[in-house]
Amino acid sequence: MSSTDRPHVARLLISCPDKRGIVAAVSQFLYAHGANILDSDQHSTDPEGGRFFMRMEFHLDGLDLTRTQFEKAFGDVVATPFEMTWRVWYAMEPKRMAILVSKYDHCLLDLLWRHRRGELDATVPLVASNHDDLRADTESFGVPFHLVTVEKGRKEEAEARLLDLLAGQCDLVVLARYMQILSGDFLQKVGVPVINIHHSFLPAFVGANPYRAAFQRGVKIIGATAHYVTEELDAGPIIEQDVARVSHNDGPDAMTRIGRDIERAVLARAVKAHLEDRVLVYGNKTVVF
Repeated sequence: MSSTDRPHVARLLISCPDKRGIVAAVSQFLYAHGANILDSDQHSTDPEGGRFFMRMEFHLDGLDLTRTQFEKAFGDVVATPFEMTWRVWYAMEPKRMAILVSKYDHCLLDLLWRHRRGELDATVPLVASNHDDLRADTESFGVPFHLVTVEKGRKEEAEARLLDLLAGQCDLVVLARYMQILSGDFLQKVGVPVINIHHSFLPAFVGANPYRAAFQRGVKIIGATAHYVTEELDAGPIIEQDVARVSHNDGPDAMTRIGRDIERAVLARAVKAHLEDRVLVYGNKTVVF
């Protein structure tokens, strides 16, 4: 989709202490400056001293301010008095989504397919991997592929090469079954959100081989979890989850096949929600509108 085909729309995300008048103040500000509200969602953890969250989408055609003027005025007039944490994104500028992958192809190919069909409003500047197996598949979608091997004892060097590749190239990093643990230093330096798909219904069966662990435990439901990556392994804020029923007839291989279908769907939904600015993080939780 070209920039001329994109809607002249902005999305405003707000988090602040809950108090009276927030919605009225935001709405009045937009109305006063000629913006037409298209969609609005809000949530409060507690109307008496809780945290308030809002996502508002509005049309920009009648706006009487430049972007810089709008953001400064909103900060001065609305955000500061209400102690808001806020951000605005303009739909005419699709987010840049870099993908990291290892050898498993199901999540990567699903994301690239959905992107090609226009289901994910983003550009994909690159795919990087610690193995060369998925180069041909990636390049068949017209996406550049970069091999960044991770040699034993030289992980810091590999992360430095990844950071060089990603610098200034992305607004989001997606781990589409990237089988490497990213260091806290990497997460700090990359400077953008990182979304991971974990092949388990967290917080159950963290770590490696969750389907075998689930089989050994005799569970009747397996699932997958998409979450933001933090330094604590598999413990970041959860964006999306799903499950499927299994039975005593399903061994580890069958559970793996079922699980991979769930992983693809869960990761795609989480990525789509992030790209559309529907996720607000607070503490170790999320609000997903």
